[in-house]
Amino acid sequence: MAAPPEVTNKNLTGKYIMNKTLSDDSDDILKLQGVSWFKRRAISMFTLTLGVKHYTDEAGIEHIDVEQTLSGGIKGTNEDRALDWEERGEIDDVFGAVIGQSKRVKAEEVEDEFLKSGWTEDALEDGLVLAVDWSDTPKSGMEWRAEMVRLYRFVLLVPHNLQTWGFEILNGERRHARHLKFTSSNKKDGPIFKHLYYDYIGPS
Repeated sequence: MAAPPEVTNKNLTGKYIMNKTLSDDSDDILKLQGVSWFKRRAISMFTLTLGVKHYTDEAGIEHIDVEQTLSGGIKGTNEDRALDWEERGEIDDVFGAVIGQSKRVKAEEVEDEFLKSGWTEDALEDGLVLAVDWSDTPKSGMEWRAEMVRLYRFVLLVPHNLQTWGFEILNGERRHARHLKFTSSNKKDGPIFKHLYYDYIGPS
């Protein structure tokens, strides 16, 4: 289902389902992040639903809290983002100990062409959500980093995981999307680029 016009990068509150048909297969990234074959197989079989709450707290800090649920009502790891670029650690059920940062950025502030391209005009006007995640190596024993520009985690994380979030027009429909760039810490693997797409299914 297409995202309605009132759902924007400044108001992501709602429910979304990952569209596996439109999204790129991320198994190669999961493998590099040390996720076992058994877990990767389970992930590929489940449908992921995101319940998003987007708000600003009393201190004026913008938050995007994402509750993840798998098929059958199985609760996944929550992804709570404060867009203040402060480093925060967490224990992820899939990726183990990770550290992340998030902030709102203009597309021209993003260096990588893949991460800053393809967004709708409203997403560019509102600003993209930039998220960076990496393994907390002393705790996890893994090394990777991931970067995302979102318009809108089931993210793949030192290696280096960078992502941007926003909205794209795909097959004539406006959809919440994430662009993901993944690189292993020693630069041996990657960069790997992925598109992730989500169907809006209604208010949360």
